[in-house]
Formats: sequence, C-alpha cells, structure tokens
Amino acid sequence: MSTQLQTAVLSPLQIARKLAATFAETAAERDELGGTPKAERDALRHSGLLALSIPTQFGGLGADWSETLSVVREFAKVDSSIAHVFGFQHLMLATVRLFSRPEQWQPWFEQTARNNWFWGNALNPLDTRTVVKKFDGWREFSGKKSFCSGASDSEMLIASAVDESAGGKLLIAAIPSGRTGITLHGDWDNMGQRQTDSGSATFERVRVEESELLLDPGPLSTPFACLRPLIAQLHFAHIFLGIAEGAFEEARQYTLKEGRPWFTSKARHVSEDPYILRHYGEFWVGLESVRVLVERAAAQLDDAWRKGHSLGSEERAQLALSIACAKVAATRTGLDLCSRLFEVTGARATHASLRFDRYWRNLRTQTLHDPVDYKIHELGDWALNQNRTTPTFYS
Repeated sequence: MSTQLQTAVLSPLQIARKLAATFAETAAERDELGGTPKAERDALRHSGLLALSIPTQFGGLGADWSETLSVVREFAKVDSSIAHVFGFQHLMLATVRLFSRPEQWQPWFEQTARNNWFWGNALNPLDTRTVVKKFDGWREFSGKKSFCSGASDSEMLIASAVDESAGGKLLIAAIPSGRTGITLHGDWDNMGQRQTDSGSATFERVRVEESELLLDPGPLSTPFACLRPLIAQLHFAHIFLGIAEGAFEEARQYTLKEGRPWFTSKARHVSEDPYILRHYGEFWVGLESVRVLVERAAAQLDDAWRKGHSLGSEERAQLALSIACAKVAATRTGLDLCSRLFEVTGARATHASLRFDRYWRNLRTQTLHDPVDYKIHELGDWALNQNRTTPTFYS
C-alpha cells in the first residue's frame, strides 16, 4: 500500500499499531543486538508518519501534539528505542519551527514530507566540546558531541556549538547529516535504549551557512520558543508511560498463560491469588493516574501551541508544572511496575530469551536523562513558595 493511500485509509494511530505489531516480533532480539534498526526506520519512512506533525499545507498529516505523542506512546509499548527516535523526529521539527524564521522552517517541512527525511539530534546543550568559528557569511563547527540520538541513518541533524567569542552563547543549526566533516561513531552500547543510536559525533571544520543557523527568534527567546523543552519533557513522559503499559500487558499475558499459584496458596489458579491480584490492582492505579496526567498535559500543550506568539509566560509556566508532574509520576510508576512485574510472573519469567528485563533497563536508562530529584525540587519550590522555574533546555 502506498504512503498516500495508507494515510488516506487509516488513521495515524491505526498505522502506528500495525507497525508496532511488526516491531514487537523482533523487539527482544533487536534489544540484544543493539545497533541501528534500519528496517524499522525504513518502515517508518514508508508509513508517512515522519510527517505526522507537519501541517497539511506543507505536505504533512497535520496532527496536533496529543495525536503525535499518542503514536510515540504506542511505539513505546513494544519498542521504546523506536519510540525515542520517532518522538525526536517531531521534537527536531518543533525546534526549527520555534527557533527559526518561516523562510527557513517552511522549506524544511516541505522537503521532510516530500522526501521522508529522518531528523537526528546532535544538540545536547550540556556538552560544550563543539565550538564555533565565525567567517564572512558562514560559521565552522569543530569538536565532539555526545548523546546524538537518532543521528545514524538520518538525513538532517540539529546540531549545537558554543560561540566563545560571544560569551559562550549556544548556536543551533539544521544541517545535512552527510555533510563533509561530520562523523557518527556508532559507539552507543548502553544497558537500555540500545537501538536509539545515542552515541557520539565528531565535527571537523564543518561548514554551516548563515541560512542554517536558528537565530530568529532563537533558542528560548519567547514564551512560545520556550515550548521546546516542554515538548521534550512530555515526549519522555509518553515514552515512560508506554514502556510501563507494555510491561504491564506482557506480564499480564504471561501470568494468565504461564503463571502458577504458590504451593501454599489456597487459590486454584494464579488469577485468583490474592497477592497477585493486589499487585495488579496497584499497577492499574498507578497507570491510570499517569494516563490522566499525561493526557491532560498533552491537551494543554495543544492549547499553548495554537496560541503561537501570543502565548504568555504565565501560561507557559502553568504548562511546565503540568508536564513536570506527568513526568515525575510516569518515572516513579514506570520504574516500580517494571521492577515488580517479576513478582507476578515468577522465576521462569527471568529466562534470558524473554528479556522482560528490557522494560526496566530501557526505562532506567531514559529516566536518567535529567534527574527526577531536581524536577521534584522545582515542583516543591512552586508548591511552597510559588516560584516559577526559569526556562532552560530541561525545564
């Protein structure tokens, strides 16, 4: 089925569910292998979903953030690495939309939709090893960058470098991934999120044109531009929730099909065991609570996005609180569920071929993206002192 016909007949969520069912067949095996999930990335290209958040007038599907992040969550249920790079695709597109002029981001949107471009990340504002040199009409990026998620097998990169001549100002650019001087090292070998290609990159005298710099209005320059970190935070909250939902469903199926009551239990079947039921009841309460917070925050993000440049700083601050609450809850609930799932599946569920541990490993790896303790500190400072957090790339 062609991309155009598929997107005309099926909704984006239906397309995502069909893809997710296919991804699930090899998720455990690919988790062990690591590396670039080339076939799965190409399936995303052919699906048309890389243009999901691009407005229809630029050739995209015109989805709002609620729908886009619901697709991220759907992928995360079966393969959180795919969910990560797919979500980053739309975060990178939001980055150029928020930080650059229409004459920049509109052609990028059109070309992405037309050519099924994948966008990768080489931004990482905490890694300041890449620096800028200024020349007449262009810049030069040189140095290293870590945590370049989705950079491998991408057509475009969002990259950043420090301009020491401007007091350490961060310059961000949108550049082709294959440009001369860019080397992607493929050295990502972590315990979780093993197919996100979040390794390192080297920039060796990479030429960056002035038209590729995201300077107007620039990073975090207005309340609307300050939505970028909030989109990133809510993207992660959807991944955390999706991982937990996927772990819950896999544990549920295993319990019903393979579980046995403990020999001293009075239950005839594991589905009647009071301790098993207690665990599942607690899992369900946690998941339902996170769903409410995540979906509320997504709806509020849609409202803020529609306001565009008329968005006020107070409205942005209230959205930040909602997203922070959702992310903290998704972190805590997800880690608890992904660890305790073995209490409802038993010793045989630890067999290496099942790789049920991947849910916890993926979630634990990704939840360290920024410390939850500092997120709670920000929420506490608001709750007690009514102090709003100054927008950064992480808040």
